[in-house]
Amino acid sequence: MILHVDMDAFYASVEERNRPELQGKPLIVGGTKESRGVVAAANYEARKYGIHSAMPAREAFRRCPELISIPPRIDLYAQVSRKIREIFFHYTPLVEPLSLDEAFLDVTGCRNLFGSGPEIAQKIKTEIFSETQLVASVGVAPNKFLAKIASDLEKPDALVIVDGERIQEFLDPLPVGRIWGVGKVTGTQFERMGIRTIRNLRELDLRVLQSQFGSQGEHFYKLARGIDTRKVVPDREAKSISHERTFEIDIFDQESINAWAMELTEQVARRLRRHKLLARTVHLKVRFANFKTITRSYTLENVTNVTAILWSHVSRMIAAAIPERHNGVRLIGVGTSHFEQPGKVQKSLFADEDSSKQKRLDSVADQIQDKFGLNSLARGIGMLHDITKTKAHENREDV
Repeated sequence: MILHVDMDAFYASVEERNRPELQGKPLIVGGTKESRGVVAAANYEARKYGIHSAMPAREAFRRCPELISIPPRIDLYAQVSRKIREIFFHYTPLVEPLSLDEAFLDVTGCRNLFGSGPEIAQKIKTEIFSETQLVASVGVAPNKFLAKIASDLEKPDALVIVDGERIQEFLDPLPVGRIWGVGKVTGTQFERMGIRTIRNLRELDLRVLQSQFGSQGEHFYKLARGIDTRKVVPDREAKSISHERTFEIDIFDQESINAWAMELTEQVARRLRRHKLLARTVHLKVRFANFKTITRSYTLENVTNVTAILWSHVSRMIAAAIPERHNGVRLIGVGTSHFEQPGKVQKSLFADEDSSKQKRLDSVADQIQDKFGLNSLARGIGMLHDITKTKAHENREDV
């Protein structure tokens, strides 16, 4: 039995827990009426107005003028997430976190200790609420795909169980958009084919799906039948750390591109230092307006978490990867991988004075941002995007 545990409106729920006077009022985390930001999370009162994550904040306030907005506090949410994860490990070592607020758990081998899958799911829900005063929704199913669908069906405070003998009965009535990989473009294509439910999809021949969708055809064919053989993969150590932004309005000028990339580099470097990691490889990702995506990487001679050193390589990759004339940049991403811990790195006999200065600068910047917030201090180039008319949606990953 696989569980998918998903915290309900996690960021907003943490804020409501800490400030009871906000309960029952429409609330978002991230973005303001005047800003160009986007909604990071919305509570269920706000969702009644059609407000959802990744929506431009201005649109959210247009729909609900009395909306309350709170700036995100990622460190607080990460602290609460760690406590929730500790609860998971009470029941099974097979925990695969997907983000701060959701994870897969394989409880197949835990039945003699804690009971059936549904019983363990209920115990986890109860323990999370007891320890954190937060509500979780849980899907219980024979595989990850079904469990994730189940956890989302009856939110909030859901406990949905998929009987292994009645998988098609569970899947068939659901809209085809519930299938992983069916987005707006694929959904429109299915609509033109008259495919609206998973049952409609299941009735298509595999060869038809392959002719229409290539290699994804077999993927759709299997999921429509509830087939998903992926295991729950526990991984407590991040293998990569990345930050990316998707722009609602494509950007063209090099100054804005560099400004956003500098900010992303600062955020990645800060997270490396927080996790006490040094990176060997730096990655760049750029997606243009026509959805063409390019990726570049550079392997460093010496591991680092110094912002200036990482930026020197990111800026060089940007200059080489983005032509002077292009059709607009839709997304920029910066990442790092191949980590080492500082204590395991051999020190040089000859100190690099400039590197030492940059490390001290990073240390002071981290202290200021810890105390006054991420927007309290920024490098000059990273502030240039504030004067552009660009809107962006942020995504961060520890993978």
